[in-house]
Amino acid sequence: MISNLKKRFYTSLILFFLIFLIFNYNFILIYFLIILGVLSVLEFLEMTKKLSINRLINILLNIFFIFYIFIFSCSFFIFANLAGIKVLLLILLLACVSSDIGGFIFGKIFKGPKLTKISPNKTYAGSLGSIIFSIGTVLISFYYLNLTINFQIIIIATMTSIFCQLGDLIFSYLKRKIKIQDTGKILPGHGGLLDRLDGILLGLPLGFLIFILLY
Repeated sequence: MISNLKKRFYTSLILFFLIFLIFNYNFILIYFLIILGVLSVLEFLEMTKKLSINRLINILLNIFFIFYIFIFSCSFFIFANLAGIKVLLLILLLACVSSDIGGFIFGKIFKGPKLTKISPNKTYAGSLGSIIFSIGTVLISFYYLNLTINFQIIIIATMTSIFCQLGDLIFSYLKRKIKIQDTGKILPGHGGLLDRLDGILLGLPLGFLIFILLY
């Protein structure tokens, strides 16, 4: 556990540094989104190739994911260039990363009942830790930036974490179906890109949507 935790910690530091760079330098953001999109699609195609499903459904699933990644990347680039929304995206992105870290830490420390058979490593304690870490990150970010803190902010952070966990479970289900542990090996201690982006791909846009609806 300690060895894996160290790998996750160092990789997370690199990811946090990368987040800082992409929100401060547009050219890095562009390259990052292109690389992220291409590698994510390649990992997903490699996964679906092993799925025992109808060929037509497989093709439609791949097309949907490619389209989703394209829309996600384009939307992220556009909104990241809008001053006010850029800060919100950064906070939500940090909330997604914190959700993953909180789930891992609480799950390993408290263990307890399993959350679902889809992913045996997921526990109720881990799920609660994800939510707590997300809420804490959002509240600290709002406080640091002197932004208004209210109950809606807690709801947004909670729902962002829940959607992150749902995204994680969706990819865990796919990995379980094709009997693999990670989507790749590009991130030490984490696995493939989709192993870390699975929650973000769902949590970030839906967390942003909930923010718009509540405000």
